Amino acid sequence: MSRRSSPFIAVPTKGGTVIATVHAPAPGSVPVPGTEAATGPSAGLRPGDLRLLLPAGAAWAVTAGVLGPGAGHGGALAVAAGVAALTGLILFVLGVRGYTGPARSRPAAVTAAVVLLTTAAAAAATLLHTADLRRGPLPELVRSGGPAQEVGVDLTVTADPRVRVSRGGGSGAGQALLTVEAVVDRVTVPDGLLPGEPGPHTVRTRTPVTVLVRGEDVAAWESLLPSARLVAEVTVRPPGEGDHESAALLIARGEPRASAPPSLPQRIAGRLRAGLRSATDGLPPDERGLLPGLVVGDTSRLPDDLREAFRETDLAHLVAVSGANLAIVLGVLLGAPGRAGTAERRGLAALLGIPLRTTALVGAAVTLAFVTICRPEPSVLRAAGTGLIGLLALATGRPRRAVPALAGTVLLLILLDPYLARSFGFLLSVLATAGLLVLGPRWADALRARGWSRHLAGAVGATAAAQALCAPVTVLLSGHVSLVGIPCNLLAELAVAPATLLGFAVLIADPVSPALARILVEPAAVPTGWLAAVARHGAELPGGRLSWPGGWFGPVSLAVGTAALCWTVPLLLPGRSAGPRRRRSPGGWIRPVLTGALLLVLLAVLLRPPPLARIATGWPPPDWRLVMCDVGQGDMVVLPVPPEGGGPPDSAVVVDAGPDPQEADRCLRDLGIDRVPLVLVTHFHADHVEGLPGVLRGRRVGAVEGTVVDDPPGEAARVAEWAARAGVPLVRAAPGERRSAGPGVSWEVLWPEGEESSVVSGPNNASVVLRVAVAGGLRFALLGDLEPPAQEVLLSRLKAAGKENEVDVLKVAHHGSAHQDWSLTAELSPRLALISCGEGNPYGHPSPRTVDRLRALGATVLRTDRVGDIAVTGAGPGDLGASVHPHGDRPGHGRSGPRSARAAASGTARVTPAPPSSPAPSVGVGNRGSGLGRRAGAGPGRNDSSGRARAARSGPARTGNRSGGIRSWLGEGGSNAGEGHAGALRVPPGAHR
Repeated sequence: MSRRSSPFIAVPTKGGTVIATVHAPAPGSVPVPGTEAATGPSAGLRPGDLRLLLPAGAAWAVTAGVLGPGAGHGGALAVAAGVAALTGLILFVLGVRGYTGPARSRPAAVTAAVVLLTTAAAAAATLLHTADLRRGPLPELVRSGGPAQEVGVDLTVTADPRVRVSRGGGSGAGQALLTVEAVVDRVTVPDGLLPGEPGPHTVRTRTPVTVLVRGEDVAAWESLLPSARLVAEVTVRPPGEGDHESAALLIARGEPRASAPPSLPQRIAGRLRAGLRSATDGLPPDERGLLPGLVVGDTSRLPDDLREAFRETDLAHLVAVSGANLAIVLGVLLGAPGRAGTAERRGLAALLGIPLRTTALVGAAVTLAFVTICRPEPSVLRAAGTGLIGLLALATGRPRRAVPALAGTVLLLILLDPYLARSFGFLLSVLATAGLLVLGPRWADALRARGWSRHLAGAVGATAAAQALCAPVTVLLSGHVSLVGIPCNLLAELAVAPATLLGFAVLIADPVSPALARILVEPAAVPTGWLAAVARHGAELPGGRLSWPGGWFGPVSLAVGTAALCWTVPLLLPGRSAGPRRRRSPGGWIRPVLTGALLLVLLAVLLRPPPLARIATGWPPPDWRLVMCDVGQGDMVVLPVPPEGGGPPDSAVVVDAGPDPQEADRCLRDLGIDRVPLVLVTHFHADHVEGLPGVLRGRRVGAVEGTVVDDPPGEAARVAEWAARAGVPLVRAAPGERRSAGPGVSWEVLWPEGEESSVVSGPNNASVVLRVAVAGGLRFALLGDLEPPAQEVLLSRLKAAGKENEVDVLKVAHHGSAHQDWSLTAELSPRLALISCGEGNPYGHPSPRTVDRLRALGATVLRTDRVGDIAVTGAGPGDLGASVHPHGDRPGHGRSGPRSARAAASGTARVTPAPPSSPAPSVGVGNRGSGLGRRAGAGPGRNDSSGRARAARSGPARTGNRSGGIRSWLGEGGSNAGEGHAGALRVPPGAHR
């Protein structure tokens, strides 16, 4: 069973996506039997409903503890479980026989006994379940810590293979990777590999592993089905970081050899899933990828930008099978659950005259088939367990209560599969269901009491309740709160039921008549297209996602804020009075005024108009000429186009887009850019182009320009696809090309020399190199990822042209790697060097040697991993400066380095030279070549009208590193790192200018 793909609300992490449901039931839809909640004035929990909550919660907590901090302490935990079980038995016997004192204390004694027994059972089940992670030859090879060893294994596939393209840091072509979860049944160990085991030998085992397949072998593994048995040659490595369910990572060597076919149910399920994919082949890309995901959770063909749109709008539960799918299917069979056990029952079973108990058995069979076809993901297991308990109550004539069914399902699933206790997807699934069952009906009643229609109140109440309980967990994982999730879910619910039912009709029809399936898929595409449109338009709304603090402060503050909002909203929504209308009290104006004020604040938060954002954050600075966006391990540079009438720019040329659409979009939103005349992609590595959908989202883009070499071809094809989908032309950069985007910004293409160049031997050396001139005479050089061979040829061309090649600002090539042609850097002679790299990146960028050489050449060095976004400012070369915009720890941003270098507070962090009496920090100013400089503040200095300190123009010269003081303030050894001081760095021109 695969537990790593999660079930409901979509949340971006570092290793993937976690999901949990927040959708409301569509008008006319029904919940899974056993999960329906009573509505109306009498709705409420009975005392008996809470009896299972304590045992379920205790078992969950103990299981999570055993898997986490308790891992490796099996002996002590076994003893503790035995003591808890014995104590529980004693309490239970005493409680039942009445030896514990007054009658009032007996239920407490029995409850304590049940909690102790369930925790003991949970601990024992977890220890037994995880024992295979530590015993056998594969864990022993991993623990030995030696070089990777090659062995032969017989294994059983336990989950569908997952294919992705590895883009790493973007330094190489995308490589197809496949991972599949399996259990190793037998290991063939070569001679002498394990101590004390002479000669080759075979060991039987039951070891859970993850198999990784790369390159050309992916095709042979891609079609495998769960329960298939294989023989393969593998290399044994330790499991990946955060993979607590595998004893080892096995790197496959070659194609597998089948030793036994999949089971019959899995073959049938595989055939149905493949038929659904085949039936959708003729649909447009969105519908082709979305319909299989909606019906069976198959998202293998879902477009990346649509997947991202579903995440941003909290609609990703639609492409991960959830309880809603099972509710719709069982609703067709049983009809309304409130009448399922009565003579007035409806549904297909009643229409066919099937008896009640037989109907429950058919429902159980449908539920098991649903789990097999849609795969046993956490949300599917939770829905199936709750539904089976409800069907059991239906068959036996017992009353069906939703909360006990949910608690019982949680308890049983935790005991059967302890890893669910540490699954965020399972947690979100349970929280969302609890919100629908407990809070949803009450909130719906409150809305109906205020005049809302029954269907609208039920939908809004259920969606808001699930969102309220899930939001603190999602913000812990993603650092974002969706502000469009509830309205997008309400709009989506109009199409969920018809799309699901028509999709299942296609699924069933294809094995019988593929032609009929292709006829049915056309009407199914209509509601599916509506879902895609809701997601795309919702994601394009400005301010759709609100950044939120990370760590534990974020969830706690959001929970407190949600509770306060729940308390405040009833005050803002006046109830409907049944009596005669009374005259408004003198203070009656307070409610509408307060409501209007809150609406204005909400609109400001949602729309974030640039003027308001500038006032609140001070970003961007008013005279910015270039911004290097902090997009992690990648590149993105923004060149503003000054408006003709003056004022803040809303248009800019974008050079590269970084690796993350969210970060690219965030940077442009922060800058107030909604028009992009040109997106120039220097080359097609992922760390320069994967953020392109974020640039295209919701903006008018004139054209996308790329280099002449389509390498790697996969990324080049993705860029072409994104541009075509947005209706934006894709053009090629030509050597010597000169362009402008208005009088304030122009550029010249210096490289590459052409597709057939002998120097252009790879994607990096095909980088487009620009020389940019902006208003005021500032000059920039953007080198892409150019390597030394191409840099050397470029230098010879620049010298042959006989022009002045010095620039004010240099975008250092290849994230500041050690591979640089220092003759070219000396020729460009920059005063400010900018390096874009991700904190804690695995490549060691930037190289300390590169940073030191840049400083030795007289350049001030700023890097995004230390300071965040960097804005180059100034009205001309004599006024060159820089402001920085730290972001703190942004979840999902791929930062693992020390935080001390980042300003914790939001807004623009400025770097201030030291006062005259302070010996540090110092900003060297003066002759570049000799390293002679002036100490900021040592001589006469001044502040401009904005309060930004300017370095002194005169004063005693001294010998020293001209950027040493900046280093101190930016966290490279100073004690003031990350304090966010006021004042912007100014880089005066060198003496020879």
